[in-house]
Amino acid sequence: MDATPSPLPEASPQTKRTLSPEELRQQRMIIGGLIGAAVLITALVVVSLLYMFSPAEGRAQDVERIRDVFIIFMAVESLFIGLVLIVLIVQVARLTLLLQNEIKPILDSTNQTVSTLRGTSEFLSDNLVQPVIKLNEYLAALKKLGELLGLGR
Repeated sequence: MDATPSPLPEASPQTKRTLSPEELRQQRMIIGGLIGAAVLITALVVVSLLYMFSPAEGRAQDVERIRDVFIIFMAVESLFIGLVLIVLIVQVARLTLLLQNEIKPILDSTNQTVSTLRGTSEFLSDNLVQPVIKLNEYLAALKKLGELLGLGR
Protein backbone atom coordinates (compact mmCIF):
# COMPACT_ATOMS: atom_id res chain seq x y z
CA MET A 1 0.00 0.00 0.00
CA ASP A 2 1.30 3.47 -0.87
CA ALA A 3 2.11 5.54 2.25
CA THR A 4 2.36 8.93 0.51
CA PRO A 5 -0.44 11.26 1.46
CA SER A 6 -2.80 12.29 -1.28
CA PRO A 7 -2.63 15.95 -2.24
CA LEU A 8 -5.40 18.16 -0.99
CA PRO A 9 -8.09 18.82 -3.56
CA GLU A 10 -7.98 22.27 -5.04
CA ALA A 11 -10.88 24.56 -4.35
CA SER A 12 -13.37 24.59 -7.17
CA PRO A 13 -14.27 27.90 -8.80
CA GLN A 14 -17.63 27.78 -7.02
CA THR A 15 -16.02 27.73 -3.55
CA LYS A 16 -13.53 30.53 -4.19
CA ARG A 17 -14.91 33.92 -3.23
CA THR A 18 -13.84 36.83 -5.36
CA LEU A 19 -13.78 40.24 -3.79
CA SER A 20 -15.67 43.07 -5.40
CA PRO A 21 -13.72 46.16 -6.48
CA GLU A 22 -15.21 48.06 -3.54
CA GLU A 23 -13.98 45.43 -1.07
CA LEU A 24 -10.52 45.39 -2.67
CA ARG A 25 -10.34 49.17 -2.44
CA GLN A 26 -11.36 49.07 1.23
CA GLN A 27 -8.78 46.41 2.02
CA ARG A 28 -6.06 48.42 0.29
CA MET A 29 -7.09 51.54 2.21
CA ILE A 30 -6.98 49.66 5.52
CA ILE A 31 -3.58 48.13 4.78
CA GLY A 32 -2.23 51.49 3.59
CA GLY A 33 -3.55 53.20 6.71
CA LEU A 34 -1.98 50.59 8.97
CA ILE A 35 1.37 50.88 7.20
CA GLY A 36 1.20 54.67 7.37
CA ALA A 37 0.35 54.58 11.07
CA ALA A 38 3.21 52.15 11.76
CA VAL A 39 5.68 54.36 9.88
CA LEU A 40 4.44 57.47 11.69
CA ILE A 41 4.65 55.86 15.13
CA THR A 42 8.12 54.47 14.39
CA ALA A 43 9.31 57.89 13.23
CA LEU A 44 7.88 59.55 16.34
CA VAL A 45 9.53 57.00 18.61
CA VAL A 46 12.93 57.47 16.90
CA VAL A 47 12.71 61.28 16.96
CA SER A 48 11.58 61.35 20.58
CA LEU A 49 14.34 58.97 21.67
CA LEU A 50 16.94 61.06 19.87
CA TYR A 51 15.54 64.19 21.47
CA MET A 52 15.37 62.59 24.89
CA PHE A 53 18.91 61.24 24.87
CA SER A 54 20.61 64.28 23.42
CA PRO A 55 22.98 65.95 25.89
CA ALA A 56 21.28 68.24 28.37
CA GLU A 57 22.73 70.82 30.70
CA GLY A 58 20.97 69.90 33.91
CA ARG A 59 18.90 67.23 35.58
CA ALA A 60 15.78 69.42 35.56
CA GLN A 61 16.02 69.69 31.77
CA ASP A 62 16.10 65.86 31.51
CA VAL A 63 12.87 65.62 33.49
CA GLU A 64 11.31 68.32 31.30
CA ARG A 65 12.32 66.43 28.15
CA ILE A 66 10.83 63.19 29.46
CA ARG A 67 7.65 65.10 30.31
CA ASP A 68 7.53 66.63 26.83
CA VAL A 69 8.07 63.27 25.15
CA PHE A 70 5.33 61.75 27.30
CA ILE A 71 2.95 64.56 26.32
CA ILE A 72 3.76 63.95 22.65
CA PHE A 73 3.07 60.23 23.03
CA MET A 74 -0.25 61.00 24.73
CA ALA A 75 -1.23 63.34 21.87
CA VAL A 76 -0.38 60.68 19.27
CA GLU A 77 -2.34 58.11 21.24
CA SER A 78 -5.35 60.47 21.35
CA LEU A 79 -5.15 60.94 17.58
CA PHE A 80 -4.96 57.18 17.09
CA ILE A 81 -7.98 56.59 19.34
CA GLY A 82 -9.88 59.27 17.42
CA LEU A 83 -9.12 57.54 14.11
CA VAL A 84 -10.19 54.19 15.52
CA LEU A 85 -13.46 55.74 16.75
CA ILE A 86 -14.11 57.18 13.28
CA VAL A 87 -13.56 53.75 11.73
CA LEU A 88 -15.89 52.24 14.34
CA ILE A 89 -18.62 54.78 13.57
CA VAL A 90 -18.30 54.07 9.83
CA GLN A 91 -18.55 50.32 10.45
CA VAL A 92 -21.65 50.78 12.63
CA ALA A 93 -23.22 52.90 9.88
CA ARG A 94 -22.45 50.18 7.30
CA LEU A 95 -23.96 47.55 9.59
CA THR A 96 -27.10 49.65 9.96
CA LEU A 97 -27.38 49.97 6.18
CA LEU A 98 -26.86 46.23 5.82
CA LEU A 99 -29.66 45.54 8.30
CA GLN A 100 -32.00 47.96 6.55
CA ASN A 101 -31.24 46.97 2.97
CA GLU A 102 -30.65 43.23 3.19
CA ILE A 103 -31.94 41.75 6.43
CA LYS A 104 -35.25 43.64 6.55
CA PRO A 105 -36.40 42.41 3.09
CA ILE A 106 -35.50 38.86 4.10
CA LEU A 107 -37.58 39.20 7.26
CA ASP A 108 -40.47 40.69 5.28
CA SER A 109 -40.32 37.78 2.84
CA THR A 110 -40.25 35.31 5.73
CA ASN A 111 -43.27 36.97 7.34
CA GLN A 112 -45.14 36.77 4.03
CA THR A 113 -44.28 33.07 3.72
CA VAL A 114 -45.48 32.40 7.27
CA SER A 115 -48.74 34.23 6.54
CA THR A 116 -49.23 32.13 3.39
CA LEU A 117 -48.59 28.93 5.36
CA ARG A 118 -51.01 30.06 8.05
CA GLY A 119 -53.70 30.69 5.40
CA THR A 120 -53.01 27.33 3.75
CA SER A 121 -53.29 25.46 7.06
CA GLU A 122 -56.57 27.27 7.88
CA PHE A 123 -57.93 26.41 4.43
CA LEU A 124 -56.98 22.74 4.83
CA SER A 125 -58.46 22.69 8.32
CA ASP A 126 -61.76 24.21 7.18
CA ASN A 127 -62.15 22.27 3.91
CA LEU A 128 -60.50 18.91 4.57
CA VAL A 129 -59.93 18.10 8.22
CA GLN A 130 -63.25 19.29 9.68
CA PRO A 131 -65.40 17.44 7.09
CA VAL A 132 -63.44 14.23 7.68
CA ILE A 133 -63.92 14.60 11.44
CA LYS A 134 -67.66 15.19 10.98
CA LEU A 135 -67.89 12.12 8.69
CA ASN A 136 -66.12 10.02 11.34
CA GLU A 137 -68.57 11.34 13.96
CA TYR A 138 -71.55 10.35 11.81
CA LEU A 139 -70.08 6.93 11.06
CA ALA A 140 -69.38 6.33 14.77
CA ALA A 141 -72.97 7.38 15.61
CA LEU A 142 -74.39 5.04 12.93
CA LYS A 143 -72.21 2.19 14.20
CA LYS A 144 -73.38 2.74 17.77
CA LEU A 145 -77.00 2.95 16.58
CA GLY A 146 -76.53 -0.32 14.72
CA GLU A 147 -75.09 -1.97 17.83
CA LEU A 148 -78.00 -0.72 19.94
CA LEU A 149 -80.53 -2.02 17.45
CA GLY A 150 -78.71 -5.34 17.22
CA LEU A 151 -77.73 -4.94 13.58
CA GLY A 152 -74.02 -4.94 14.27
CA ARG A 153 -71.84 -7.59 15.89
